[in-house]
Amino acid sequence: MIPDNSNVDDIMKKYGSAIESKIRVSDNTENYSGEYRRFKEEMAPQISGYEKLCRSLGNIVKVNVAKKDEDRIRAFLEIAHLDIEPWQSLSLSVTLFIGTFLLGLLISLASFLITGSFDSFFFFLIITFTFAALFLFYFFNSYPERLANKWRLKASSQMVPAILYIVVYMRHTPNLEKAIAFASEHLQYPLALDFKKIFYNVQVGKFSTIKESLDNYLERWRKDNIEFIESFHLIESSLFEGDETRRIALLEKSLQVILDGVYDKMLRFTHDVRSPLTNIYMLGVVLPTLGLALLPLASAMVGDYLKWYHIIILFDFMIPFFVFYLTDKILYLRPGGHGQSELIERNPLYPQYKSNDVFFISFLVALPFFIFGIIPLLFMHTTLPQILGLGGDVTFSQFGLSLFGEEGFFGIVDTSAGKAGPFGVGSLILSMFIPLGIALFFSIAYQKKTKGMIIEREKTKQLEREFNNSLFQLGNRIGNGAPPEIAFGLVAESSKGLKTEDFFRKVNYNIAQGGMSVERAVFDSRRGVINYYPSDLIATSMKVLIEASKKGLRIAALSLVSISEYVKNIDKISERLRDMLAEIISDMKSNMTFLAPLLSGIVIGLSAMITSILSKLNLSSLTQGGAAGVGNFSQLLSIFDLTKMIPPYYLQIAIGIYIIEITFILTKALVTIDSGEDKLQETSQTAKNLTRGITLYFLTALLSTLALFALSSIVLGNFG
Repeated sequence: MIPDNSNVDDIMKKYGSAIESKIRVSDNTENYSGEYRRFKEEMAPQISGYEKLCRSLGNIVKVNVAKKDEDRIRAFLEIAHLDIEPWQSLSLSVTLFIGTFLLGLLISLASFLITGSFDSFFFFLIITFTFAALFLFYFFNSYPERLANKWRLKASSQMVPAILYIVVYMRHTPNLEKAIAFASEHLQYPLALDFKKIFYNVQVGKFSTIKESLDNYLERWRKDNIEFIESFHLIESSLFEGDETRRIALLEKSLQVILDGVYDKMLRFTHDVRSPLTNIYMLGVVLPTLGLALLPLASAMVGDYLKWYHIIILFDFMIPFFVFYLTDKILYLRPGGHGQSELIERNPLYPQYKSNDVFFISFLVALPFFIFGIIPLLFMHTTLPQILGLGGDVTFSQFGLSLFGEEGFFGIVDTSAGKAGPFGVGSLILSMFIPLGIALFFSIAYQKKTKGMIIEREKTKQLEREFNNSLFQLGNRIGNGAPPEIAFGLVAESSKGLKTEDFFRKVNYNIAQGGMSVERAVFDSRRGVINYYPSDLIATSMKVLIEASKKGLRIAALSLVSISEYVKNIDKISERLRDMLAEIISDMKSNMTFLAPLLSGIVIGLSAMITSILSKLNLSSLTQGGAAGVGNFSQLLSIFDLTKMIPPYYLQIAIGIYIIEITFILTKALVTIDSGEDKLQETSQTAKNLTRGITLYFLTALLSTLALFALSSIVLGNFG
């Protein structure tokens, strides 16, 4: 008799939900659809701003995209999980290019209407805004690729733990679906979300089996991470192996393949990155710093063409953008890294790290320095001298420094076109407080934000260095029959004087005194020990231990041995990377915190000396006194016009801000190269490097200015 399909469907609908509710399984695949819908919400802080721009400005001008470019951009958008169309991304870059260029043209025309002539400032504005428009077009046109690369790097940093989770799970339960589910529950994004999407694609009917969905996902990594695909293929092959020993060997081989792949990628990275890093600190730091030495003399000779705002645009915008672009390209060559763990957010000191209250305190500290720095401008452009009862500029003799004669302290010069300057050494010294104040604002705030967290980070790093041996001990204890609840206390007793003693004692205390399970003792949101040691490495080890112990002590012991081997391999890779990059990183750091500030400070002193010499020589009186009769000496003297040169006041501000910007950019690059994306370490190192660099720059500039100014005053004391 042929069964009635309608009756079968009715029975399935009636009893299916009841049967499913009684079946208890460890994986929660029914939640993957809901979790994936929350995917965009979890990633919103990083990508929502770009999406909003594409949906607003990107809709103003609709650009037709070639099929080849559309496929390429769409691939990047899918990897980065951006919910926009390729034409919107391209239209955004075109709109910003047109808008910026038109804005520059309007401002340039406004300057022409105000001045009534097409002067150098008019053409400078057009060139500057054209450059800015081209930069914005390139930046936003390549932004989907940058986001896709960022996702690839984040995902690749999770691949080794992902394979580890799957291998450890499948040691005792040869079920690929449950193993992937276990990995997705314990990994961080983005790989965890990608694993959940594998189930999501099956649920929505895109694929009929998990294997089909998994194979489709793995194709994404064929170009960038072939060893990840090979590891999964070995894992899949283990499912068809009848012999248990060979099945375990295939699983262990898959883990070794991904570890060897990461090691090889790191070695290639260290070789590939050396030359670009050398180019960065030569073209972005050394050569611009050496070129600074020519600026004081060049500004005196070609004062009609070289203005102070040219220097500010060049050193504070163009060169930093150029250095940022080069370093940004290099950072995407890095094949993943541990970086900063999300577990850091559970640390009790994390609210202090995220708080912005320290910026108000830093502002109060930096404000007096900024006020000191703008005093010359107040004397030049306001009625402050009249309010103070001064006729205008004050002289050194009024301060009792007759050695320097009647030279103006601020160096404000009256010309037919108005006031020029400030050229005085007093203005130059006061201007040094502006970059000093800016650097103090950031260094004080960053140091206060990260002080407590960095101490905790050092404790965690020390624990990670010791954790390999401790895991081996823990595995032996459990292998000898001691339950995990007791094994923690035993390992703590044998680890006296080490950071591992503190970790295992806290876990043992939570178990013995708090009545917690091992999982709660480690991962409890309030009292879990992982809150005080936010490390992905330690968290991974503990999660594997907890899951494996559910299957038996022997399996837990074997899993800890696998984890121990994994930790040893990761340490070997990290140390090898640091050794190979030590020389180039040391060179960049010394240039950033020593050579650039030192040379820049000396250049400021030279600028003060040149200005002082031109002021004291009084070239116009020399010409009228008969010096003009000697050949073309009068024409030579007319080249060095004090009022046309760049005031050292503006030159120093531009150079000081350049030092600060380079410190920010290169510190981020060095931290990322060394340990991956790590905001905490980056913030802490920025504070240290700013303090060292700007302090050296300030002292060098101050001492060289005073010394060279005094020297020029003594030598030229008989002139005028």
